[in-house]
Amino acid sequence: MNIFVTLEHATHVSWVIWSALFVGLLLVLTGVVVRSRLAAAGGGIIPDEGLSLRNLCELVVEFLSGLAEQTMGENWRRYFPLMGTIFLFILLSNLIGLIPGIGGATSNANTTWGWAVISFVTFQYVGIKEHGWSYINHYLGPSMFEMKMGGRTVHMRVLAPIYAPIELIGHLARIFTLAIRLLANMFADHTVVGVWLMLVPVVVPAIFMGLGVLVAVLQAYVFTLLSMIYIGLALEEAH
Repeated sequence: MNIFVTLEHATHVSWVIWSALFVGLLLVLTGVVVRSRLAAAGGGIIPDEGLSLRNLCELVVEFLSGLAEQTMGENWRRYFPLMGTIFLFILLSNLIGLIPGIGGATSNANTTWGWAVISFVTFQYVGIKEHGWSYINHYLGPSMFEMKMGGRTVHMRVLAPIYAPIELIGHLARIFTLAIRLLANMFADHTVVGVWLMLVPVVVPAIFMGLGVLVAVLQAYVFTLLSMIYIGLALEEAH
């Protein structure tokens, strides 16, 4: 039994919420530590020597910012904070799930579906914000020809009755793919590590925990990358 389940029995608050709050606390503490280091003399100019929390955070932020710029274009800075939060939350949740006695929130459907819905709502909001009502053209298929109506050029999307239901299903399917991929991989990963810890508590579990770290990083990367790609697609003009 992990500590979050114990807290659930004591407080009648779901262990998933406790796990998510724990990860949130880690993120806040990390931000406070890094900010304090940057506020110190020479902070932000002179890098720390060797491997430090600040250097690690800078490495992660630099990697994510480059990825965001490539996938979301020139407006990437507006949406980068949310993408960074998604990546770090999922990554930390994945990693703490590998620690015996501590449960990772991403092995529970409530967390994965929650982040998938947030991602979906975000890129729909971005599309509407950037394009207004013309964002609906993303669902209506390609423009076959143009016509002049009332001094305006109107794109005629004659295949809209066919494309609209297909595109709608495709967009909604993004929620399922984001949520189920993350849930299935992390639940399986945490379960395998837990089983080996019970069967052979020495050496062998370490191998699977090493693979688990790789899976944890990869799944956080994939979820964030797909979210960025969806935002990038929403930012584009419909053709």
